[in-house]
Amino acid sequence: MSGQKITPCLWFDGKAEEAAEFYCRLFGNSKIKDVSRYGDGGPMPKGTAMMVAFDLEGQSFQGLNGGPMYKFTPAISMSVSCKSQAEVDHFWNGLLEGGGKEDRCAWLTDRFGVSWQVVPDALPRLLMNSGPAAAGRVMQAMFKMTRIVIADLEAAAAG
Repeated sequence: MSGQKITPCLWFDGKAEEAAEFYCRLFGNSKIKDVSRYGDGGPMPKGTAMMVAFDLEGQSFQGLNGGPMYKFTPAISMSVSCKSQAEVDHFWNGLLEGGGKEDRCAWLTDRFGVSWQVVPDALPRLLMNSGPAAAGRVMQAMFKMTRIVIADLEAAAAG
């Protein structure tokens, strides 16, 4: 366990280790810390990862291979804060790799079923500091996007 008080635990159907490896390749400052494996008589084949402890950008997570009983929904998502368009594109394209699906307004679902928001720092800045009319234009521009394009948000704010 990490020193953080609350650690998200993500329930997978046999793909916790694959998901952790995928996320650690995509995010910097990331690593798999520990993997415990099922033994004889477990609900999954012997040697299958049971629990994977990993860090992404200093945030600790657990991946549990618990079986098919529970599925991810967009009701809980991981939000990635991005400083530039290059960062938005890196995480957007990376998280879609291997079968992810785009959604609207910076949302996507990766190939493991986890929902993500890939949000440039410019979005909340333009929504909060541009005045009501400009913020409304920014919001309308965002509603038309899947992957967020910062230049288009800035153009909307400018009118």
